[in-house]
Amino acid sequence: MTISEKNFNKTINVFLALIAIMMIFRKPCTLLIILFAVFNLFYIKKLNFTKQSLVLVLLIASPLILEIVMFWNNDSLIRGLKSLEKYSSLLVFPLFVLGNYQRIQFLKILRYYCITTTIIILFFFLRFVIYFPELIQNYMNGKDLWEMGYAFSNSIGIHAPALNMHLAFVSISALFLVFETFRLQERWLLKLGYSIIFILSFFFVLFVNTRMALFNALIGFILVFLTEVIRNYSLKKILRIVAVLTITLSAVLFIFVKNNPYMREKYSSVTFAYMDKVGKLDEIKNPEAKVFNALVTRISIWKSGWELAKKNLPFGVGASDGKLELVKYYKQTHQHFLAKYEFPTHNQFLDFLIKFGIVGPLVVLLYIFTIGYLGFDLKNALVFSFFLLFFMSNVTDDFLLRFDGIAFSGLWISIFGSYWLQQKSLLIKNSQSL
Repeated sequence: MTISEKNFNKTINVFLALIAIMMIFRKPCTLLIILFAVFNLFYIKKLNFTKQSLVLVLLIASPLILEIVMFWNNDSLIRGLKSLEKYSSLLVFPLFVLGNYQRIQFLKILRYYCITTTIIILFFFLRFVIYFPELIQNYMNGKDLWEMGYAFSNSIGIHAPALNMHLAFVSISALFLVFETFRLQERWLLKLGYSIIFILSFFFVLFVNTRMALFNALIGFILVFLTEVIRNYSLKKILRIVAVLTITLSAVLFIFVKNNPYMREKYSSVTFAYMDKVGKLDEIKNPEAKVFNALVTRISIWKSGWELAKKNLPFGVGASDGKLELVKYYKQTHQHFLAKYEFPTHNQFLDFLIKFGIVGPLVVLLYIFTIGYLGFDLKNALVFSFFLLFFMSNVTDDFLLRFDGIAFSGLWISIFGSYWLQQKSLLIKNSQSL
């Protein structure tokens, strides 16, 4: 099969934009990833790697490599293969994205991703309002506010923290693109359009209302502001932008919090309730209602996970057996509430420590800090915000166990890596021309 260079470049970028947009829908996204891999296999001769890109390939594929190296430690062949299969995208993306790094159009992919994802979530939000009027009515009346974000996420078919991790990145990206339109002196209609996308995406982060995603979004906003505004604008314009951004965020937060009194409760008394009951959750009457999402539950899980990990050093219990062994440990230590709901570790570093022993958390650090290095070296606030978002998300959750965390991070690290390689190539060309 022959294809022109122009059409090949366009197809690669369309594939990446579609995969990024469909990431919240596992089955369609999986199909797109398979088609993307097959397409690239037909044109495998077009792949071009440098020493730097090969190093990035290995870094991005490191969790997959760890699974392969430690495969012998699994008790079940079938469960081991199933665990291994989840990480296959960490081979597809670095090979076929970084192998075509010169063709990747970072900003164009980001624009389509931001706009289309926000429109899709808006559609599902309107659908939710129409099909679940009783929940909306309860929400407006201040009842059952804690379940709204989870109910909305379930209506889409994705776990709330995972959805909000995606939405937080969309919102940070939208703010980044707002500043890009001003920097490039685009038409006012484009500036207005991206501003609307930003406001909508931030509203959805608030609506789903998971703590870490909101925290990470706000940190991302600050980083983007400090980097993009202070670097590119005069003091007068900076003060004007600060005023507009502060008024916008404050207005959205005020309207939302005013109509959602549970949000104040969730971020104060609910989060920090019963901290004297770490490891003793069964002493709490009706823990499902009182501490299901509280910090004390997470710390109790981490305490059990740490005790289990120490018992199985240096190689861990195996990739296929991590959660099974943790639930078994809950039962052995008579923690019936944790055993009943089979809570996972909710910490990726601890999860890999249980599964793979000492080397596990080191691989997680290597994988995630690759993003941080790219952002720091590029001096790009958006890339560095993604690093903080994914790092903090994996401190309080375990997204390298899930498709929507593995594929999401693998895709964007590969795109960021391509952009980094392009900038390196540009610097070399400029230095040679001097």
